[in-house]
Amino acid sequence: ERFFPWCLECILSGIMSVNGKKVLHMDRNPYYGGESSSITPLEELYKRFGISDSPPESMGRGRDWNVDLIPKFLMANGQLVKMLLYTEVTRYLDFKVVEGSFVYKGGKIYKVPSTETEALASNLMGMFEKRRFRKFLVFVANFDENDPKTFEGVDPKLTTMGEVYKKFDLGQDVIDFTGHALALYRTDDYLEQLCLETINRIKLYSESLARYGKSPYLYPLYGLGELPQGFARLSAIYGGTYMLNKPVDEIVMEGGHVVGVKSEGEVARCKQLICDPSYIPDRVHKVGQVIRVICVLSHPIKNTNDANSCQIIIPQNQVNRKSACVRRYLYAVTSRGHIYVWKYIAIASTTVETSDPEAEIEPALELLEPIDQKFVAISDMYDPRDDGTESQIFASRSYDATTHFETTCNDIKDIYKRMTGSDFDFENMKRKQNDVFGEDEQ
Repeated sequence: ERFFPWCLECILSGIMSVNGKKVLHMDRNPYYGGESSSITPLEELYKRFGISDSPPESMGRGRDWNVDLIPKFLMANGQLVKMLLYTEVTRYLDFKVVEGSFVYKGGKIYKVPSTETEALASNLMGMFEKRRFRKFLVFVANFDENDPKTFEGVDPKLTTMGEVYKKFDLGQDVIDFTGHALALYRTDDYLEQLCLETINRIKLYSESLARYGKSPYLYPLYGLGELPQGFARLSAIYGGTYMLNKPVDEIVMEGGHVVGVKSEGEVARCKQLICDPSYIPDRVHKVGQVIRVICVLSHPIKNTNDANSCQIIIPQNQVNRKSACVRRYLYAVTSRGHIYVWKYIAIASTTVETSDPEAEIEPALELLEPIDQKFVAISDMYDPRDDGTESQIFASRSYDATTHFETTCNDIKDIYKRMTGSDFDFENMKRKQNDVFGEDEQ
């Protein structure tokens, strides 16, 4: 196999190496992870976004900064955490628990209630609504698709999620934060779809929250750039080869199948190729755009109990949009001389719906004021034109506006199945060798 990476391809290269595949991983960039990398020092971030001025002295030392270009949280009980645990890549990473999960309603920020106790104490709902929502949460917690006794008249093969909400008589505001802040949907399209997927999403949120208590989210201590590096190290242990700063001049085809990659006059032969859309523009099509705004603040966000890290969901109906807006932020500590300076990095993102993306993201930015510096990126999203089974070229999907890695993990599992012909099995990710020298277990 050959891989042209961002984070998804790095994960796949590690998995394929563990499964005994011979892997060469090429990257045109001088760093791991492509578009999902972490940028340091701060001066490099200014340069990347075309800002000619240097960072002000108040920002502290540039080398103390490590800013993720496409930040996403890990669900504590989600698929990526399972991949990290099964492959033991966790030994290369340190994580912190994100301190809070909030939702925007009527101009105010509220903590997301996700347990029976929190539902009864929440200011998001009136007394009678709380009781109905509590009953709904109990139903979701007990629901087992293999046990009809838990269905309570809801047939997962026939009932839409909108019908489930109606059954429990939930109001529009409760539906909004349940769909967007618990199930983490970007739009309301799910209301017309069968309910099982949404029920499982809410269960994932609750189970992830139960792991650590403060929120369902984890974040690598030194940024998401640690993830591709961790899986790159896993691939290397199992014989994978990495080549950074390696331009790709041509993808060599014979008889409609990929047979190699040409770089600087040399051809590396291969039977399969995985890459992000930027390497094969003729084999992908545009499906939309995402706007992401990285903001540097000198203060925590208001009404979040001064949390040092959190996520805030702005449901679409609160700002008259088709998709939700999201804000995430983490604190940073830098130094100026012998004085430590506290800074916060906030990221607002949403799917673009109009010709004025910055106006669309403005409701999220207003909640961040005052902003010391902002960096705006509008990115095209691409999907592959075909499944790759004929050409053996497998393109990943662009990162979407979701706040977590669950959709990315679904893409990983989908590519794995198309490449191997078998369903993704976490058991196949377990290490078969016990040390960095690749010796077999005795």
